[in-house]
Order: sequence, then C-alpha cells, then structure tokens
Amino acid sequence: MSDRRVTAAGAVGPPVFDHLEHLTDDRGLFEHARLTVPRPEHGYCVDDVARGLVVVCREPQPGPAARRLARCYLSFVLDALDPAGACHNRMAVGGRWTDEAAVGDWWGRALWGLGVAATSAQTPGMRARALVGFRQAAQRRSPHVRSMVFAALGAAELLSWRPDDLAARSLLADTLALIGEPADGDPRWPWPQERLSYANAAIAEALIVAGDVLPDESARRYGLRLLDFLLRTETRDGHLSVTPVGGRGRGDTGPGFDQQPIEVAALAQACASAFRVTRQPAWLAGVRLAWEWFGGANDSATPMFDPRTGGGYDGLERHGRNLNQGAESTLAMLATAQQARLISEVE
Repeated sequence: MSDRRVTAAGAVGPPVFDHLEHLTDDRGLFEHARLTVPRPEHGYCVDDVARGLVVVCREPQPGPAARRLARCYLSFVLDALDPAGACHNRMAVGGRWTDEAAVGDWWGRALWGLGVAATSAQTPGMRARALVGFRQAAQRRSPHVRSMVFAALGAAELLSWRPDDLAARSLLADTLALIGEPADGDPRWPWPQERLSYANAAIAEALIVAGDVLPDESARRYGLRLLDFLLRTETRDGHLSVTPVGGRGRGDTGPGFDQQPIEVAALAQACASAFRVTRQPAWLAGVRLAWEWFGGANDSATPMFDPRTGGGYDGLERHGRNLNQGAESTLAMLATAQQARLISEVE
C-alpha cells in the first residue's frame, strides 16, 4: 500500500489510488464493489472509465499507478467507439460489449475523457490517440442535454489548448443551442428544467466554460447564475445538502437522501471552473464545501471516504452511508480532492 494519504476534511494531501487500482484489471475499471471487493460479474462501463480517464490525466505529478491507469482507461474508451462516432457503454468481464453503440451519457463522458486526455495525457502518443478519438466521437450529436453537456466539457478543455479545433467549437455551439436561453419565469427558480435531477452542476459548468472559450458572454453569465442558484439551493446549515437520487423540485425541502458523491464532485468542478474563468474568490467556497462534505460536513455527519485507501462510499443515507466502495464514488472523491488541492495552492 502507498504511504501517501488523502487527509480528512481540511488539508488535502497527495492522492491515494490504492482502491482505484484494486478496482482495475488489465482491461478496465469494474463498476461495482461489495464493500471494498470488486464485483467482476457486473463488468465495466464507459461512464466510469471515462471519469477515471479525466482524473488520472489531470494528476499533475502522476506516478506509475496513475500512468498505468491512464493507458488502460484510454484504450478502453477508444475501443468503445464505433467508426461513426457512437459509443458502447457496457462490457462483460470477458471483454464482450453487451450493448449497441449509441449517444447516451456515456458517449458524452467518453468525449469529456478524450478531450482531457488530448490535452493532459502523459505522453505525446496518448494525446494524439485521444485527439483522433475525440474527433471521431464528435461527429455525432445527442438529443439529451446531459450527454451534450458532458461532451461540451471535453470540447472546452480541448479548445483551451487548440483554439481553432473546428470539431470542438461546433460541439460547444450545438450544446449551447440545446440548453437554450434563460426562460422568463420564476426568478426564484432559474433552472432550465422543472426539477433538479443528476449531474446538475455540469450544466452550469458547460455554459461557463463554453462561454469562456467561444467566447459567448451571455452563456457565461447564464452558467454563473445557475451555479449560484445551485449552491444556494444545495447548502443547508453551512454544509452541502445535494440533490438526492429522487431529484428536487421547487417546493421540496431538505435534506433528501440517498445523496450521491458524484453530485458533490460536479459542484466542486463547476465552482473551480467558475473561479478560473472569473478569478472571483467567492467561488472557492463551493470547492471547500464539497471537500468538507466528503470529510463529514454533511447531513448525516458521516465521512464519505477511506483516507487510507482512497476508496469512496457509494451514497449518503439518513443514518450513515452505503458502505460499498464502487468506481463512481471513488472517482468522485478523487476528483474533488484534486480541485481542493488546486484551490489550496491559490489561497
């Protein structure tokens, strides 16, 4: 086991990839675990592998573990693409894709991972392969807002490095068109949908980063407005109280359970992007709240990760936590720790 530790809420030490390594074999990242034990019978999914690709490629000083994981995850995501740019999601443990290639959330997350890898993967060869894969998948469009939003996050990352990339620029423009303009409705509920559901902060972040790189000032302002609304709506008694699995509507009062770590990670990343774009220190508070949520500053006063192994718990419940440590929750914690570490260097 590594002697590095992700510390409890407050200070953020170097990452611990022990549990992530434990969930990863030579082919990919197992989606589920029973407690800390991987469940190969449930196979792998691009949703999680692409999230993993983002995390390991963003690690500023990757060791041997992160480098191996990056190579594995990049190959898995590229293998999931069909020639026309659609994407498989689910693979059985034997290596067979069990679904048809399509443009659901996993397609968007594949583009997100490839966009990050094209700019930040450890070797020129990996970056070149990721760029080819990104452009292949970017031929397609999805009718689903969140699928396009995830893809837009990868496109914005790519445009920050290659500002003339036409595939990324076109994808961002089409995402903004799908989200639409702010509605003239209840000013207390500026959200573009009747209910908050999942990955809510990613919508705000896509508007912010697309508005920054295109540039489109109205999109940027709209995203910042939505992110401010989310932070106010999902903060309770000084800590985050994020939208649970069942969603949240206008009249709902909290807290709600089961809260998912991925919601917290999405808020942390969106707030970090808002700070990067605006340089307004107020956005750093959202990143701090997200990291503190994992440390136990949440509705159940329960720590949501194991600092010894870097494993994240699968959900916050009314009287504690789901003790399983699957891929999504582990990556959500690691991604939030990365953002918290970055802001600690700014402050």
